[in-house]
Amino acid sequence: MFKKILIANRGEIACRVIRTARRLGIATVAVYSDADRDAVHVREADEAVGIGPAASAQSYLSIERILDAIRQTGADAVHPGYGFLSENAAFARALEAEGVAFIGPPPTAIDAMGDKITSKKLAAEAGVSTVPGHMGLIETAEEAVTIADSIGYPVMIKASAGGGGKGMRVAWNADEARQGFNSSRSEARNAFGDERIFIEKFVDQPRHIEIQVLGDRHGTVVHLGERECSIQRRNQKVIEEAPSPFLDAETREAMGAQAVALAKAVGYHSAGTVEFIVDGSRNFYFLEMNTRLQVEHPVTELITGLDLVEEMIRVAAGETLRTSQETVRRTGWAIEARVYAEDPFRNFLPSIGRLTRYRPPAEGERQGGANIRNDTGVAEGSEISMYYDPMIAKLCAHAPDRDAAIAALGDALDEFELEGIGHNLPFLSAVMGKRRFGEGRLTTGFIAEEFADGFTGVAPDDAQARQLAAVATFMVLREAARSAGISGAMAHHKRRIGRTFDVAMANHSFAITVDEAANGVAVVFQDGQIQNVASQWLPGQTLGHFDIDGGMLAVKTDIAGTQCRLRWRGMDVKVNVRSPRVAELARLMPVKVAADTSRLLLCPMPGVITAIEVVVGDVVEAGQALATVEAMKMENVLRAERRGTVKHVAVAAGASLAVDELIMEFE
Repeated sequence: MFKKILIANRGEIACRVIRTARRLGIATVAVYSDADRDAVHVREADEAVGIGPAASAQSYLSIERILDAIRQTGADAVHPGYGFLSENAAFARALEAEGVAFIGPPPTAIDAMGDKITSKKLAAEAGVSTVPGHMGLIETAEEAVTIADSIGYPVMIKASAGGGGKGMRVAWNADEARQGFNSSRSEARNAFGDERIFIEKFVDQPRHIEIQVLGDRHGTVVHLGERECSIQRRNQKVIEEAPSPFLDAETREAMGAQAVALAKAVGYHSAGTVEFIVDGSRNFYFLEMNTRLQVEHPVTELITGLDLVEEMIRVAAGETLRTSQETVRRTGWAIEARVYAEDPFRNFLPSIGRLTRYRPPAEGERQGGANIRNDTGVAEGSEISMYYDPMIAKLCAHAPDRDAAIAALGDALDEFELEGIGHNLPFLSAVMGKRRFGEGRLTTGFIAEEFADGFTGVAPDDAQARQLAAVATFMVLREAARSAGISGAMAHHKRRIGRTFDVAMANHSFAITVDEAANGVAVVFQDGQIQNVASQWLPGQTLGHFDIDGGMLAVKTDIAGTQCRLRWRGMDVKVNVRSPRVAELARLMPVKVAADTSRLLLCPMPGVITAIEVVVGDVVEAGQALATVEAMKMENVLRAERRGTVKHVAVAAGASLAVDELIMEFE
């Protein structure tokens, strides 16, 4: 077994590998860029070595700098995590030349599967079902249009060296094929240093389902079942689960057999994933093989009880697999939600800054047999930079069945406190609350279809509004009790019991009466409905657990006077609890009008302007590309919302901008 492992990565996956290595008694070495000097993975490792500037090309992607760190520390093995150099065959060969073990597959398998065109040809030869398409390289946009026309729209334009949703576009017509080819090639060149592009048929009503494989150096390969990864946004996975709510036993067995056959065909060992696209009739087609540990591996670990990082380490050390296909067991249901530093209210644009509050839900067992796991690489005070992937954490729930797993993950999302940056917690809660998600009717178009007009938050229905009204009333009364106790006016507070209040939030207003109840208050609505609220919440606490008639709500709270801000199940509402007279007067107050920025194009995220597509005097049409901003390894094309004439262009390509800095102005 190895004595010291260097982790050629950062963030949560570096922390994940450190956790397993420590359990196995193996020392660890972290590497870090200048931006990550104070990162959590640096603190958790036994040793840490700086490897260069913040830009990944000069640090985490530099093979020579990683090799220098290995020589400095005497590490005898390297775990690459995912991303960066994890699927770089040259890196694996460089380690081999140094006499250092690569905790991953052989370079030949990386070469074969890392190129999407080559991998599809090999898959077809191995008897694996593949998607119709053009596997040759495409040189020009016009050639792309000709090929797309021959395949038939819609088509998927993909970077051959792509991954993580980068360099991918769906085209529904010739114009989109032309523009998609140019965008995909540019994005692929910037992200991977490889601008090769291919085109394949876009499968209608597709599900993204992948098979986890595991092989050793002695020719044994097994599969560990599937993961459903259909909930995606811009081809980036958001929520994953295992097993899939769609597959039947026959399809599962067929997909697993093909995945194993492909792995054996390329002499694969270590952990890997064979990705398939599955249509509504359960026909499945090979997409690609990821020759590394997947981001979503925790859901497989939770249902199988295996530690995939440990298995990778043992395989790299030459051990045989400790499990056979017959002994693989899958128990219960697991769901993972990726918590990202992105603002769903601003079209999911990346967000950077310091985590002024980071308090994830408690890990471990819960009532009903559920278990919560949170894989992360940040802590309160950590800085989210523009240089790396925006993922903050992977929150997982495992339970006896899918409904219980959804419920447990929903509760955990409610308890997750995250402040200082924009984040997608409300959106994740909204997805989990969708009836269609609960029924398992998933496709890769789920987000686009369920949130066609973008994400604007979740509006409470009448029942939910009543629950929030009861919570806010409880909070205001408890705040009043504290103030009365401090001032010695408890008698005044007691007289509030039995009084009538007006509770108002967006689109809901209730007249209520408050009565005493065991350990709390009874909120009596005008129609006679009563909600009994009990809680240990105290003023100043930012998270409260409220028992409402036996049902527990975890609500993120803030209070100022008689106004409460409550965040729960994707909702973010301000609730006012006032006397009837004060409420009457409040309705007469003028509403502040937001500033008009309709004639301005503002930078929606911190990033670098890579292109300005117009000049002063140009007349632009709705949907026309105006500028491109690169942030967190992704290119974002900014388009005109309406017809207009360019009056002023404030920046040029190459400029670094902050959020809401002016790019251009229209007449």
